[in-house]
Amino acid sequence: MENQSKRNQLAGKKVIILGGSSGLGLATAKAAGDEGANVVIVSSNRARIDKALTELPPASEGYAVDFSNVQHICAFFEKVGNFDHMVYTAGENITSDIVHDTDIEKAKDFFTIRFWGAFAAIKYGAPHINEGGSITLMSGSFGQRPSKGYSLGATICGAMDAFTRAMAIELAPIRVNNIAAGVIKTNLWNNLPEADREGFYNYLQSTLLLKRVGEAEDIAQAFVYLMKQPYTTGQSLITDGGAALV
Repeated sequence: MENQSKRNQLAGKKVIILGGSSGLGLATAKAAGDEGANVVIVSSNRARIDKALTELPPASEGYAVDFSNVQHICAFFEKVGNFDHMVYTAGENITSDIVHDTDIEKAKDFFTIRFWGAFAAIKYGAPHINEGGSITLMSGSFGQRPSKGYSLGATICGAMDAFTRAMAIELAPIRVNNIAAGVIKTNLWNNLPEADREGFYNYLQSTLLLKRVGEAEDIAQAFVYLMKQPYTTGQSLITDGGAALV
Protein backbone atom coordinates (compact mmCIF):
# COMPACT_ATOMS: atom_id res chain seq x y z
CA MET A 1 0.00 0.00 0.00
CA GLU A 2 2.83 2.38 0.81
CA ASN A 3 4.43 1.94 -2.63
CA GLN A 4 1.02 2.40 -4.30
CA SER A 5 0.44 5.58 -2.31
CA LYS A 6 3.80 7.00 -3.34
CA ARG A 7 3.10 6.29 -7.00
CA ASN A 8 -0.11 8.30 -6.80
CA GLN A 9 1.53 11.51 -5.62
CA LEU A 10 2.30 14.39 -7.97
CA ALA A 11 5.66 15.36 -6.49
CA GLY A 12 8.27 15.15 -9.22
CA LYS A 13 5.71 14.21 -11.89
CA LYS A 14 5.65 16.09 -15.19
CA VAL A 15 2.20 17.55 -15.79
CA ILE A 16 1.31 19.15 -19.13
CA ILE A 17 -1.67 21.49 -19.14
CA LEU A 18 -2.95 22.54 -22.55
CA GLY A 19 -4.85 25.78 -22.08
CA GLY A 20 -2.82 26.43 -18.94
CA SER A 21 -2.17 30.17 -19.19
CA SER A 22 -5.49 31.36 -17.74
CA GLY A 23 -8.77 30.31 -16.14
CA LEU A 24 -9.26 26.67 -15.24
CA GLY A 25 -5.96 25.61 -16.78
CA LEU A 26 -3.89 28.10 -14.80
CA ALA A 27 -5.72 27.21 -11.58
CA THR A 28 -4.93 23.54 -12.26
CA ALA A 29 -1.28 24.38 -12.97
CA LYS A 30 -1.08 26.17 -9.62
CA ALA A 31 -2.73 23.28 -7.78
CA ALA A 32 -0.42 20.72 -9.39
CA GLY A 33 2.60 22.92 -8.68
CA ASP A 34 1.55 23.18 -5.03
CA GLU A 35 1.72 19.37 -4.90
CA GLY A 36 5.27 19.37 -6.21
CA ALA A 37 4.59 18.59 -9.87
CA ASN A 38 6.85 19.85 -12.65
CA VAL A 39 4.34 21.93 -14.57
CA VAL A 40 4.36 22.65 -18.31
CA ILE A 41 1.71 25.09 -19.51
CA VAL A 42 0.73 25.38 -23.17
CA SER A 43 -1.28 28.17 -24.78
CA SER A 44 -1.60 30.00 -28.07
CA ASN A 45 -0.75 33.35 -26.43
CA ARG A 46 2.92 33.93 -25.55
CA ALA A 47 2.21 37.04 -23.48
CA ARG A 48 -0.33 35.17 -21.33
CA ILE A 49 2.11 32.29 -20.90
CA ASP A 50 4.84 34.60 -19.65
CA LYS A 51 2.46 36.27 -17.20
CA ALA A 52 1.18 32.90 -15.95
CA LEU A 53 4.73 31.64 -15.37
CA THR A 54 5.27 34.43 -12.85
CA GLU A 55 2.49 32.82 -10.75
CA LEU A 56 3.92 29.29 -10.93
CA PRO A 57 6.95 27.58 -9.35
CA PRO A 58 10.28 28.75 -10.84
CA ALA A 59 10.99 25.48 -12.68
CA SER A 60 7.69 25.63 -14.61
CA GLU A 61 7.85 25.79 -18.41
CA GLY A 62 5.61 27.39 -21.02
CA TYR A 63 5.15 26.78 -24.73
CA ALA A 64 3.15 28.65 -27.37
CA VAL A 65 1.14 26.24 -29.56
CA ASP A 66 -1.68 26.87 -32.02
CA PHE A 67 -4.31 24.30 -31.00
CA SER A 68 -6.03 24.66 -34.35
CA ASN A 69 -2.89 23.46 -36.14
CA VAL A 70 -2.32 19.71 -35.93
CA GLN A 71 1.32 20.02 -37.00
CA HIS A 72 2.00 22.48 -34.19
CA ILE A 73 0.53 20.03 -31.67
CA CYS A 74 2.57 17.15 -33.10
CA ALA A 75 5.80 19.19 -33.02
CA PHE A 76 5.18 20.21 -29.41
CA PHE A 77 4.90 16.65 -28.15
CA GLU A 78 7.97 15.58 -30.11
CA LYS A 79 9.89 18.38 -28.41
CA VAL A 80 8.61 18.01 -24.85
CA GLY A 81 9.38 14.29 -24.48
CA ASN A 82 7.96 11.89 -21.91
CA PHE A 83 5.60 13.06 -19.18
CA ASP A 84 3.14 11.72 -16.59
CA HIS A 85 -0.18 13.56 -16.84
CA MET A 86 -1.93 15.61 -19.50
CA VAL A 87 -4.83 17.99 -18.87
CA TYR A 88 -6.72 19.60 -21.75
CA THR A 89 -8.69 22.75 -20.90
CA ALA A 90 -8.18 24.80 -24.08
CA GLY A 91 -11.27 26.57 -25.42
CA GLU A 92 -12.64 29.87 -26.61
CA ASN A 93 -15.29 32.14 -25.09
CA ILE A 94 -18.72 30.62 -24.63
CA THR A 95 -21.43 31.76 -27.05
CA SER A 96 -25.16 31.14 -27.14
CA ASP A 97 -27.57 31.00 -30.06
CA ILE A 98 -30.73 29.12 -30.78
CA VAL A 99 -30.44 26.82 -33.79
CA HIS A 100 -32.42 29.19 -36.03
CA ASP A 101 -29.85 31.97 -35.49
CA THR A 102 -26.71 29.82 -35.65
CA ASP A 103 -24.12 30.40 -38.36
CA ILE A 104 -23.28 26.80 -39.20
CA GLU A 105 -19.84 27.52 -40.66
CA LYS A 106 -18.83 29.46 -37.55
CA ALA A 107 -20.38 26.75 -35.40
CA LYS A 108 -18.02 24.22 -36.95
CA ASP A 109 -15.09 26.28 -35.64
CA PHE A 110 -16.37 25.69 -32.11
CA PHE A 111 -15.18 22.10 -32.40
CA THR A 112 -11.71 22.93 -33.78
CA ILE A 113 -10.02 23.70 -30.49
CA ARG A 114 -12.32 22.03 -27.99
CA PHE A 115 -12.67 18.65 -29.72
CA TRP A 116 -10.16 18.28 -32.56
CA GLY A 117 -7.43 19.97 -30.54
CA ALA A 118 -7.98 17.45 -27.76
CA PHE A 119 -8.11 14.63 -30.32
CA ALA A 120 -4.75 15.69 -31.77
CA ALA A 121 -3.23 16.14 -28.31
CA ILE A 122 -4.14 12.56 -27.44
CA LYS A 123 -2.98 11.20 -30.79
CA TYR A 124 0.47 12.75 -30.49
CA GLY A 125 0.78 12.97 -26.71
CA ALA A 126 -0.32 9.52 -25.54
CA PRO A 127 2.81 7.70 -26.84
CA HIS A 128 4.91 9.88 -24.50
CA ILE A 129 2.97 9.17 -21.27
CA ASN A 130 4.88 7.30 -18.58
CA GLU A 131 3.54 4.19 -16.85
CA GLY A 132 0.81 5.10 -14.38
CA GLY A 133 0.03 8.32 -16.20
CA SER A 134 -3.29 9.87 -17.14
CA ILE A 135 -5.21 12.15 -19.48
CA THR A 136 -8.02 14.38 -18.24
CA LEU A 137 -10.26 16.21 -20.68
CA MET A 138 -12.79 18.98 -20.21
CA SER A 139 -16.51 19.09 -20.96
CA GLY A 140 -19.41 20.55 -19.02
CA SER A 141 -22.68 19.85 -17.28
CA PHE A 142 -24.57 21.11 -20.35
CA GLY A 143 -24.00 17.59 -21.67
CA GLN A 144 -26.24 16.24 -18.89
CA ARG A 145 -28.63 19.19 -18.70
CA PRO A 146 -28.72 21.45 -21.78
CA SER A 147 -30.02 25.00 -21.62
CA LYS A 148 -31.87 26.89 -24.33
CA GLY A 149 -29.40 28.55 -26.67
CA TYR A 150 -26.51 26.29 -25.76
CA SER A 151 -27.02 23.51 -28.28
CA LEU A 152 -23.40 23.73 -29.42
CA GLY A 153 -22.13 23.64 -25.85
CA ALA A 154 -24.30 20.65 -25.03
CA THR A 155 -23.19 18.85 -28.19
CA ILE A 156 -19.47 19.33 -27.60
CA CYS A 157 -19.88 18.25 -23.97
CA GLY A 158 -21.63 15.09 -25.07
CA ALA A 159 -18.93 14.44 -27.64
CA MET A 160 -16.18 14.83 -25.05
CA ASP A 161 -17.96 12.50 -22.64
CA ALA A 162 -18.18 9.80 -25.32
CA PHE A 163 -14.62 10.44 -26.51
CA THR A 164 -13.39 9.99 -22.94
CA ARG A 165 -14.96 6.54 -22.67
CA ALA A 166 -13.64 5.50 -26.09
CA MET A 167 -10.09 6.62 -25.25
CA ALA A 168 -10.17 4.88 -21.87
CA ILE A 169 -10.72 1.62 -23.73
CA GLU A 170 -8.32 2.31 -26.59
CA LEU A 171 -5.42 3.64 -24.51
CA ALA A 172 -5.68 1.36 -21.46
CA PRO A 173 -3.91 1.12 -19.06
CA ILE A 174 -3.45 4.88 -19.43
CA ARG A 175 -6.29 6.40 -17.43
CA VAL A 176 -8.54 8.76 -19.40
CA ASN A 177 -11.17 10.83 -17.61
CA ASN A 178 -13.10 14.04 -18.03
CA ILE A 179 -14.34 16.92 -15.89
CA ALA A 180 -17.95 17.89 -16.65
CA ALA A 181 -17.88 21.34 -15.08
CA GLY A 182 -20.81 23.55 -14.29
CA VAL A 183 -20.74 27.33 -14.74
CA ILE A 184 -17.45 28.58 -13.34
CA LYS A 185 -16.37 32.19 -12.90
CA THR A 186 -13.68 32.52 -15.56
CA ASN A 187 -12.94 34.74 -18.54
CA LEU A 188 -14.82 32.31 -20.80
CA TRP A 189 -17.98 34.22 -19.84
CA ASN A 190 -16.51 37.64 -20.61
CA ASN A 191 -18.34 37.85 -23.92
CA LEU A 192 -21.54 38.51 -21.97
CA PRO A 193 -22.23 42.15 -21.00
CA GLU A 194 -21.19 42.66 -17.38
CA ALA A 195 -24.74 43.29 -16.14
CA ASP A 196 -26.00 40.14 -17.89
CA ARG A 197 -23.12 38.11 -16.54
CA GLU A 198 -23.66 39.23 -12.96
CA GLY A 199 -27.39 38.62 -13.27
CA PHE A 200 -26.65 35.11 -14.53
CA TYR A 201 -24.30 34.44 -11.62
CA ASN A 202 -26.84 35.78 -9.11
CA TYR A 203 -29.55 33.55 -10.56
CA LEU A 204 -27.30 30.50 -10.29
CA GLN A 205 -26.30 31.39 -6.76
CA SER A 206 -29.96 31.42 -5.74
CA THR A 207 -30.79 28.10 -7.43
CA LEU A 208 -27.72 25.88 -7.04
CA LEU A 209 -27.72 23.39 -4.20
CA LEU A 210 -24.42 24.76 -2.87
CA LYS A 211 -25.66 28.38 -3.17
CA ARG A 212 -22.59 29.68 -4.94
CA VAL A 213 -21.13 29.79 -8.43
CA GLY A 214 -18.03 27.68 -8.92
CA GLU A 215 -14.50 29.10 -8.88
CA ALA A 216 -11.57 27.95 -11.00
CA GLU A 217 -9.96 26.42 -7.91
CA ASP A 218 -12.92 24.05 -7.52
CA ILE A 219 -12.24 22.55 -10.93
CA ALA A 220 -8.48 22.52 -10.35
CA GLN A 221 -9.00 20.27 -7.34
CA ALA A 222 -11.09 17.91 -9.46
CA PHE A 223 -8.29 17.68 -12.04
CA VAL A 224 -5.73 16.97 -9.32
CA TYR A 225 -7.98 14.30 -7.86
CA LEU A 226 -8.26 12.46 -11.18
CA MET A 227 -4.51 12.67 -11.78
CA LYS A 228 -3.90 11.02 -8.42
CA GLN A 229 -6.83 8.54 -8.41
CA PRO A 230 -5.31 5.24 -9.62
CA TYR A 231 -8.48 3.19 -10.14
CA THR A 232 -10.76 5.48 -12.14
CA THR A 233 -10.92 5.62 -15.92
CA GLY A 234 -13.49 6.37 -18.60
CA GLN A 235 -15.49 8.62 -16.26
CA SER A 236 -16.93 12.12 -16.51
CA LEU A 237 -16.73 13.70 -13.07
CA ILE A 238 -19.62 16.15 -12.75
CA THR A 239 -18.42 19.17 -10.77
CA ASP A 240 -21.28 21.63 -10.95
CA GLY A 241 -22.48 22.60 -7.47
CA GLY A 242 -25.51 20.37 -7.91
CA ALA A 243 -26.79 22.05 -11.11
CA ALA A 244 -27.72 18.76 -12.75
CA LEU A 245 -30.14 18.04 -9.88
CA VAL A 246 -32.19 21.25 -9.85
